[in-house]
Amino acid sequence: MTSEGDRARPPATPFELLLSVRGAALDAAATAARRTAVLDDRIGDFASVEVGETPSEVVYTENKLELRRYEPTTEGSHPVPILVVYALINRPYILDLQPDRSIVRRLLEAGHEVYLIDWNEPSRLDRHLGLEDYVCRYLANCVDEVRERSGRAAINLLGYCMGGTMAAIYAALAPEKVNALGLMAAALHFEDTGGVLELWGDEAYYDPRRVTDAFGNVPGEFLDVGFAVMDPVANYLTKYVHLYDRLENEDFTKNFARMETWLGESVDLAGQVYVEFLEEIYQENRLSRNELTVGGERVDVTNIDMPMLQVLGEYDHLVPPTASKPFNDVVGTDDVTTIEYPTGHVGLAMSNGTHRDVWPEVAEWFLEQSEPAALADVIGEGVERALGVDVETDVTVGDVDEVEVSVGDGEGGILARAVISRDATAVERFLEDALGVEIGLDVGPEGIAVEVETDEGVVTTILENVGEAIRTEVEEAVEAVEIAAAYELEEVEGIGPTYAGRLRSAGIESASQLAVAEPTRVAEAAEASENLARNWIARARELLGVEAAVEADR
Repeated sequence: MTSEGDRARPPATPFELLLSVRGAALDAAATAARRTAVLDDRIGDFASVEVGETPSEVVYTENKLELRRYEPTTEGSHPVPILVVYALINRPYILDLQPDRSIVRRLLEAGHEVYLIDWNEPSRLDRHLGLEDYVCRYLANCVDEVRERSGRAAINLLGYCMGGTMAAIYAALAPEKVNALGLMAAALHFEDTGGVLELWGDEAYYDPRRVTDAFGNVPGEFLDVGFAVMDPVANYLTKYVHLYDRLENEDFTKNFARMETWLGESVDLAGQVYVEFLEEIYQENRLSRNELTVGGERVDVTNIDMPMLQVLGEYDHLVPPTASKPFNDVVGTDDVTTIEYPTGHVGLAMSNGTHRDVWPEVAEWFLEQSEPAALADVIGEGVERALGVDVETDVTVGDVDEVEVSVGDGEGGILARAVISRDATAVERFLEDALGVEIGLDVGPEGIAVEVETDEGVVTTILENVGEAIRTEVEEAVEAVEIAAAYELEEVEGIGPTYAGRLRSAGIESASQLAVAEPTRVAEAAEASENLARNWIARARELLGVEAAVEADR
């Protein structure tokens, strides 16, 4: 049975239709009038909009290149700086478009020290600059400048688009100078990826030398039009419809104006590097195939053995994820993190979503690679082994000189958690209070001993193959730790005053240091056989209650 409300509504009469059309026309006219009224203001916005406002200073120049260092926004900066390697086309302020959409600011706010390469525009005399010039000279010199200014042997790189390609090449040629490698929409692999650029740039259809023969350098306008016609409806129609629809929204129109300013400031590309990119990387895929040679040296991508991050745009039509992700399988490192986000090529740099969801994660990733909680990790691992609890550290919480330490019960529960100073005393006292124990450290030439004293006695954990930086930090902190070595060398069976004196002269001053020493070193120091040295080390470990040697190759 059909109810009154379910009955079909009768068709509108011609008069009702006329009224509806008239109403829509009046609404449209009113909307048009309002938008016309604000049009002059919006035109003014376009003329006065500011971009790239984060304060910076130029700290190094070479030819047209400028290396910028950004003014820190936190009280202290993390020790390993980030060098941003921008592309050779367009202006780099897309990474600092406006305060709430600035990759530079996100990194600064996380406590990083940030540098950026602004390549600027090549002159006609620069047409012969190739990959060797840009990577092995300009980029290499900028890396060395940042290394010298920061006092670090290796720094972090973050490369965008073509800059990511060059950063990857540099990391393969000089891996010892790169602490961590971040790649953002980087062109790395071109073999049936489905990308439009790969199709258009195929050697069957396109010869880049015809462009450089005609122009020398590749005009920026030529590149702009090429990119725009990859999605002509969006670039020549849809975005202007959206602008008209939101003309009364001042924030939207200012953001639109900033983007148009960036898009309108095209930069020419040196002819030789354009040819090399097109022929060797796009058409022949030599980088991903591990066949690329730059400056007479093979770019062996298996040398990329540092932690690597890829940030990709799911809808990137310039460099689709398929042109980046396969590179993960050919590099030398297994420590690869991939972030793929539903946005496009430029959206990775300036969309609200990426600044909310992606860039805080990127800033944290760089922090994890740059400043491991060395001392807290050493103490925490020793306590874990001795007591069977979970000790976790997180340097991304708190200020640059703080670390979050949490203690779990081994079954998923949390016994204690706090953000504390990174110094040895603070970490030691927090764990002692949380667990009701006493903790001691002792550092030897080849390792570190962590002693945990409970009511049942002392348990010592030996951490071997500890990196030099961590050993130095622990060595400096030992004096601040209340309990040090519990046993003298003479308490080790078989070591008398003569042998003990020789060992102390060589820097092995306690049973704990003996327990983490290499047999060869002990034998040479004591002027004894290596067999005897091995026996002493074994007895020292028995004396200390060592249950297992722990590999801590950090």
